[in-house]
Amino acid sequence: MAECNDQRCPVHGSISVRGNVFTGAVISAKPSKTVIVERVIVKFVPKYERYAKSKSRVYAHNPDCIGAKEDDIVRVGETRRLSKTKSFVVLKIVGKKKTVKVEEDTLKNRAAEAKKRRDEAEKGGKEPGLKAGKKKGFKEEKEKELEEEKDDSGEEAGGKEDAEEDEIEEDEPEESEGEEAPEGEEE
Repeated sequence: MAECNDQRCPVHGSISVRGNVFTGAVISAKPSKTVIVERVIVKFVPKYERYAKSKSRVYAHNPDCIGAKEDDIVRVGETRRLSKTKSFVVLKIVGKKKTVKVEEDTLKNRAAEAKKRRDEAEKGGKEPGLKAGKKKGFKEEKEKELEEEKDDSGEEAGGKEDAEEDEIEEDEPEESEGEEAPEGEEE
């Protein structure tokens, strides 16, 4: 620990801590002797019988002897108003925040695995969206059966329709192109 001559230090100075004391993560330590601490507040909502999460950011004084940095978990206590935005002070560093970084390689690996699974499903005759051991839904099976029936009946019906059209054309007398007379008028 560095030598502390800060009057606003809770350990070496004359500032008193009273009121709210909580633990939070340091989001930013860019301002001099100030850190921005974010805490997660969990409240029970009786109407929905669930818990609601919310976040709160607080500016806190960061004495030289403590020297909290970004991604630190710190204990913060309420004090008198120190400036326009600060009324909290860092009491101690509890630990480091665990940061999760998703690497591009991991994403590429996941994409390659998904493609491999799709290819295997196509080779095996399975639908690509289905997992192993899962069956299609009842609705999907019925739709597929109906489509097959339509295809089968459509070919037969199509042949009958063509035959009927041929018969109709044969029954009508052929008219010569130049001697068309309007209906109702006779020559």
